Amino acid sequence: MRPTFSRTGRLLVAAGLVSLLAACNSAGRSTQYTSLEGYVPDPALKTASKSNLTGRVRHACTVTQAKFQKVAEETLAAPCGCYAERTLSALDKDEIASYRTTGYFNDTARAKALGALDSCKLPRPIV
Repeated sequence: MRPTFSRTGRLLVAAGLVSLLAACNSAGRSTQYTSLEGYVPDPALKTASKSNLTGRVRHACTVTQAKFQKVAEETLAAPCGCYAERTLSALDKDEIASYRTTGYFNDTARAKALGALDSCKLPRPIV
């Protein structure tokens, strides 16, 4: 049976995917994501706990990497947990504030996320 997501669940996945894809954009390049047509960050990000943010990033990693690698999401629990923990623990308060506001990683946070992908032995998605 295929699981269904509520509207909130779909928004959380979308916000997480945008975060992960933004994190995986080529490192040295500055990109403006504020013009993503139709994207509205989840308002719950503003008050989410750090553990909730970590869970969102872990889930986005799992979904994105499963599609990218063509493997079952369950096989990515450990590496995506590694990625989420390393990324969120590396972000400073301004990077976390930016993520809460925009729903994606800014340039400095993106560089840290790319390093976490490498450290956790996850391939960088091509965007």
